[in-house]
Amino acid sequence: MTLISRMFCAVLASLSLVASPVFADDSSASAASATAPSAAPSAADNDGPVYGPELQGFDYPYPVGRFALSSQRQIVRMAYMDVASKNPNGRTVVLLHGKNFCAATWKESIDVLTSAGYRVIAPDQIGFCKSTKPTRYQYTFQQLARNTHALLEALGVKKATLVAHSTGGMIAVRYALMYPQDTEQLVLVNPIGLEDWKAKGVPSISLDDWYMRELKTTADGIRKYEQSTYYAGHWDARYEPWVQMLAGMYRGPGKDLVAWNSALLYDMIYTQPVVYEFGQIRTPTLLLIGDKDTTAIGKDLAPPDIRPTLGRYPELAKQAAAAIAGAKLVEFPELGHAPQMQDPRAFHHALLEGLASVGAKSN
Repeated sequence: MTLISRMFCAVLASLSLVASPVFADDSSASAASATAPSAAPSAADNDGPVYGPELQGFDYPYPVGRFALSSQRQIVRMAYMDVASKNPNGRTVVLLHGKNFCAATWKESIDVLTSAGYRVIAPDQIGFCKSTKPTRYQYTFQQLARNTHALLEALGVKKATLVAHSTGGMIAVRYALMYPQDTEQLVLVNPIGLEDWKAKGVPSISLDDWYMRELKTTADGIRKYEQSTYYAGHWDARYEPWVQMLAGMYRGPGKDLVAWNSALLYDMIYTQPVVYEFGQIRTPTLLLIGDKDTTAIGKDLAPPDIRPTLGRYPELAKQAAAAIAGAKLVEFPELGHAPQMQDPRAFHHALLEGLASVGAKSN
């Protein structure tokens, strides 16, 4: 590389943010891919939609914006939906998706919240769905929280309520601890990270092992896992589009890159517990918990005698509520990991009631 080229790269790396959010379509596929060879898909998994590494070809329910920022010496783009209410109440809700979910899976919640007067912003985190999947990135919950905060600043949001599901709950906890003055309320929907799996006996595996596991991802595997873990053994055709949303990226040309980023994210989730800091949260917090949830990262890796002790959400939720000052807990005894999808009516009733308890405040 010439001296001029090195100087140009250094200048680019020094940028903190790049201009402002812009709208774009899905035509720009990622140029890079992971170097390791991908595993051959099964014949059954070939039957279904094929999407690009940034979910090119999969339609979201509202226009998708892309916020460009410089992070870790590269430009990354964060996809998001920003949906206004026809009768705004002055409050903004930010919806944070989980590991096996995307901003699009919040569609019903976006409709309910905007009808109730809330402005709703639903981002895809870096490494997920329609956002950039870098070939190299140090994933931390602090980094994802900073990215989210930068997006909200660019959109002119000074204070927001975070409604966060699954892995999104771990991001939201970190966000509330880093930006307490900017966090109006915290709503945690079956968040993972209510326990420390490593401390409880789940063994670690290497990034290479995570990557090889992710390369084996198929629609059938996703469906079986979600049915048993997320939906308490039940299945509904309404969940199938979200299975195909994920599986389609593993059928596409960016499979290696998708799998590599997924491996990095699983390593982040396993190695960066947030449970020990619940006592430091001062933001008004609501826990919405489906008691039939059994999600626990790496449960299948744990010794047989340890597995039954993991992902016991009725116990974990009560422990979290006791640790977070003033937290309110609402349980759904017959629902699993995604109550907003299993029983949208019951979930949204509890959500709107919980949001109203904080009161309407100007954003």
